[in-house]
Amino acid sequence: MASGEFAARALEKKHHKWRMKKKKTKRRLLKLNEQFDLLEGAPMAKGIVLEKRGVEAKQPNSGIRKCVRVQLTKSGRQVTALAPYDQAIKYIDEHDEVVVEGIGGAKKGPKGDLWGVKFRVVKVNGQSLEMLRTGRKEKVKR
Repeated sequence: MASGEFAARALEKKHHKWRMKKKKTKRRLLKLNEQFDLLEGAPMAKGIVLEKRGVEAKQPNSGIRKCVRVQLTKSGRQVTALAPYDQAIKYIDEHDEVVVEGIGGAKKGPKGDLWGVKFRVVKVNGQSLEMLRTGRKEKVKR
């Protein structure tokens, strides 16, 4: 390959050819990372609770983790969100408006023994779920 004084065009062509071989560059240029971000870059998102469900933990743990199925208002997509801590599921009803955030797994994936659960509920009808759970506030009736 040319490497002399007038070799700029050839070197640039070679550089562009091998750029797409790099996985990170290819994913960025083809916008593959953006397609799978359900919150579309935001830290939190609002949604409506469709149903309550129990998710079984992966091996070697056993137990049923309490989760809710949420339809996000901004994109219409459905996600499964964890109701964290003891008795938190009691304060979440169907058709409630909730705010969900990422659960904190590696590379926006699931955390721990929860299969496919990538989000957790933070607020219910504008009230913090932690305040409702500890009894410092009462749930707003809508």
